Amino acid sequence: MKPPSSLQTSEFDSSDEEPIEDEQTPIQISWLPLSPVNCSQFLGLCALPGCKFKDIRRNIQKDTEELKSYGIQDIFVFCTRGELSKYRVPNLLTLYQQYGIITHHHPIPEGGTPDIASCCEIMEALTICLKNNRKTLIHCYGGIGRSCLVAACLLLYLSDTVSPQQAIDSLRDLRGSGAIQTIKQYNYLHEFRDKLAAHLSSRDSLSRSVSR
Repeated sequence: MKPPSSLQTSEFDSSDEEPIEDEQTPIQISWLPLSPVNCSQFLGLCALPGCKFKDIRRNIQKDTEELKSYGIQDIFVFCTRGELSKYRVPNLLTLYQQYGIITHHHPIPEGGTPDIASCCEIMEALTICLKNNRKTLIHCYGGIGRSCLVAACLLLYLSDTVSPQQAIDSLRDLRGSGAIQTIKQYNYLHEFRDKLAAHLSSRDSLSRSVSR
C-alpha cells in the first residue's frame, strides 16, 4: 500500500497554487566557433536563465548550477534591470557572482543596439576573456537579437576578412533565422566597422591631447 502522504501530495499538486512546475530541461547553450576569426575559443549564447514569463518557467538555481557545471567563468548580460525584474530574476547578477562567475552587465534595450562606445567596451572585454581562455557566455532575453548582434560584431571585430552578411549567416545557422531581429540591428552591423574606426580614432586623438 502507498503511504497516505502520497495521496495528500497528489491532491496538493493539482491545486491552483502551483499551476506549472519549473522546467526541468537543461538550459540550451549554442557554441559559436571563433576559429574562422583566428581564435581557438568558442563563445556561448543562450536565453535568459531562470526566466519566468508567460509559459516559460525556468529555475534560476538549477540554471545557474548548470552554467557552472559547463565551466562558464564569465557571463555578459545584455538585459536591462527592468527586464530582469519583469522576467522574475531581479537578483540574477548577484547570484552569478555568488557562484564565482565574473559578471559583465551591459544593458541594451530590447530590439535595440548599443552605442559604439559601449559596444567597443564589450568587444574589448570579450577579447580579453577569450585571449585568457576563459569560458565565456553571453545572453539577453531570448539569446537571438542583442546576443547575436554582439556575437556578430565580435566576428567583425576579430577579423577584417569576415563580411557583415557572413557574420549574420553564421549566427542564423547557430541560433535560427530570427537572429539579428530588427532592421536597426541589421544596419548597425553593416555600419559597425566604420563607426568603430571613427570611435577609435577620436578616442586616440583625445588620449594624445590629454597626455601632452
